[in-house]
Amino acid sequence: MRHTFAALALATLSASAFAADSYTIDPAHTYPHFAISHLGFSTMHGRFNSTSGKIAMDRKGTGSSVEVTIATASIDTGFQKRDDHLRSADFLNAAEFPEITYKSTKIVFSGESAATVEGNLTMAGVTKPVTLNVGHIKCAVNPQSKKDVCGFDATAKIKRSDFGVKYALPNVGDDMALTFEVEAVKG
Repeated sequence: MRHTFAALALATLSASAFAADSYTIDPAHTYPHFAISHLGFSTMHGRFNSTSGKIAMDRKGTGSSVEVTIATASIDTGFQKRDDHLRSADFLNAAEFPEITYKSTKIVFSGESAATVEGNLTMAGVTKPVTLNVGHIKCAVNPQSKKDVCGFDATAKIKRSDFGVKYALPNVGDDMALTFEVEAVKG
């Protein structure tokens, strides 16, 4: 019986030693934003002010994952009338679809500071596969908070029409550049 208990304890210790580290997205230091052509004259930029989620880091195994939730109504382009229109059924329909989500399906690390994240983006009620290219990863103790933190910079390109957001096409661009600058705290 003692050997069975010892084997079980060792197996549990071994499994937990290789488990992914869990991080919670820090909304005060996370900046999801986008860029899109406005009538071909300029590039309009916007951001979302409310983001939450979880990240699991397992560089040596398959336990890594990303889940991000963005409050659709938190869109902010710096111009209230435009923001209200972007929240409407013409664009993101925030009343019916209050969240934009991203859930990873596969993460492949390229060295210590880059990765490719495959996953599903849900926006305006439509879910499509989107690949994030992570060009910066840094995990360390934050010198101010003394907490373990990981930071990530990720980019992707989507067509808004793929998500049923077709208002003002082709005048307002279809191609959107997405950037996610994320900090997440371990624990």
